[in-house]
Amino acid sequence: MRAVREGLLLIALASLPAIGEGIYFRDKISWQSSIPASELVTVDQARAWGDRAIWIDARPDDEYARDHIPGAFSLNEDHWNELLPQFLPNWSPEKKIIVYCSAESCNAARDVAKRLRDDAQLKDVFVLQGGWEEWVKKR
Repeated sequence: MRAVREGLLLIALASLPAIGEGIYFRDKISWQSSIPASELVTVDQARAWGDRAIWIDARPDDEYARDHIPGAFSLNEDHWNELLPQFLPNWSPEKKIIVYCSAESCNAARDVAKRLRDDAQLKDVFVLQGGWEEWVKKR
C-alpha cells in the first residue's frame, strides 16, 4: 500500500510542472493563430480588393516557382535582403499587401508581414487566412 501512495505522489509531483506550463502557455498554442483578426483577410475579401492589393508569397523559392497566386511577388525570410528591394518599387501607399504561405499553420506569412510592418514601415499589411491551401480550394 505504501508503494502505491508513493507512486501516486511521484506522479502528482511530476505532473505539476506540466500543468503549470499548460496554464502559462494556454494562449500560445502553436496551432492557434497569433495573428490578430484585424490583420487577417479571407480569400474572398482579398479578391474583392482587386487591383488595390499586392500579393506576397512568403513560401520557399521552389514552392513559389512551382505555382503561386497570379502577380504575386516572392518575398521570404531566406532571401529577404535580396527580394525586398525588388518588391518596394511596386508598392504604393494606397495598396493593401496580402502575405500568404502554405497553410494556416505556416508561420512564414506572419513573420514576413511583421517585417513589412516593422522593418519596412509599410501599412495595410494582411495575412491570408488559410494561405495557399485556401486559395487553391477557392480557385
